[in-house]
Amino acid sequence: MSGSSLLQPDDAEAIILRCVQPFTGQKAADVEQVSLEKACGRILATDIVSQLDFPHWDNSAMDGYAVRFEDVQSCSAEAPAVLEIVEEIPAGYQPQREVGIGQASRILTGAVMPAGADTIVIQEEAQRDGDRVTILSSPKSEAFVRHRAAFYEAGQTLLAAGTMISATEVAVLAAAQCVQIPVFRRPKVAILSTGSELVSPHQPLQPGQIVDSNQYALAALLEEAGAEPICCGIVEDTPEALKKAIAHAASQADMILSSGGVSVGDYDYVDRILAELGATIHVRSVAVKPGKPLTVATLSRSDETGAVLTQASSESESSGSSKSFPVLYFGLPGNPVSAMVSFWRFAQLALQKLSGIPEPWTLKWIQGRSRHDLRSGGQRETYLWGTVQYIDGAYEFSLATGGHSSGNLINLSGMNALAVVPIGKKQVAAGESVRILRVHHG
Repeated sequence: MSGSSLLQPDDAEAIILRCVQPFTGQKAADVEQVSLEKACGRILATDIVSQLDFPHWDNSAMDGYAVRFEDVQSCSAEAPAVLEIVEEIPAGYQPQREVGIGQASRILTGAVMPAGADTIVIQEEAQRDGDRVTILSSPKSEAFVRHRAAFYEAGQTLLAAGTMISATEVAVLAAAQCVQIPVFRRPKVAILSTGSELVSPHQPLQPGQIVDSNQYALAALLEEAGAEPICCGIVEDTPEALKKAIAHAASQADMILSSGGVSVGDYDYVDRILAELGATIHVRSVAVKPGKPLTVATLSRSDETGAVLTQASSESESSGSSKSFPVLYFGLPGNPVSAMVSFWRFAQLALQKLSGIPEPWTLKWIQGRSRHDLRSGGQRETYLWGTVQYIDGAYEFSLATGGHSSGNLINLSGMNALAVVPIGKKQVAAGESVRILRVHHG
């Protein structure tokens, strides 16, 4: 992409996603094995196939009596069927007796169905007297019987590659006795904070200096997104320092997030250095507020000297391939709110695709109504932060109090959503419908 044209947000999103080469289960270096206990939150790298049927055997769905349907199909309270109880079958017990003509087995929920029986009469429809049971109503054939493989047949796909493992998937994996799970590795994302005025939170603050909050905020956002942050620290505003830092980051990361240095100031070197490193710049600025200056580029993975690494050299694979593969670079604005909004709006989508999650890659958009007037200049898609709640069957957005400057991160505390005033609109009046992006606080 040439020039400095202002991209529409949806166009920028599409360009970014086209730049991402996702992890695949075909590349061994992208896959790792984790224990069942550590699988939650990870993404399956390959299909999971079980050799177990679910249920494992025919079993009872209720407490009652296992019977032959032909023995009870015509019975009623006026003409009951009286059957001999030949066995009691609790859960976990293997039946020893076959149910014959005029017989029944007492059975509990989850217990294996005995041979000969095909139907369950629930205990509320029966009366027991010693080793006899009286059936007072006719059940449906095969009532309350859970048949083997009714839920899942062995050998079929149980969970598909790309599935995000949550508590429910952990339960399925445990039931299938899958204790080592193939998952995609976490994307490695390097974080650079550019600016000679920046200092660590651990250092004394001198006049004119600014605490580097972006390093910590972006690391936290990456953790929430399932990535592995690599904090590379503060980079001075010199071309030499920035070039060295980017080359170092590109030698170890799948993605790089830098903050600052992407505007048009005298010390904004990011685009220039990327060009010197042979990067292709795809995005330079986007019609959003905050977050207009956004550089998105791809550069070949390199060692710390700047030499390009190929797939074969970096992974020690024997395929003989010499195809280089790109590191995705996001040059985020330096203002704290702008950096976070840019991450929420664009970078996290790229992470979804990179991580191996299948399409669609989506943000948490909802429609609601605003409790306050929301104002914009109208030239850019404007994001205003606050909280969203579900009240009386609808989402309601409340604007955070205080200034909505891109440098004011104080009133971000407690927020969980961004309301969007679209391009061409200068106000969303209180009570009007508004598009809302839910973010990390849920």
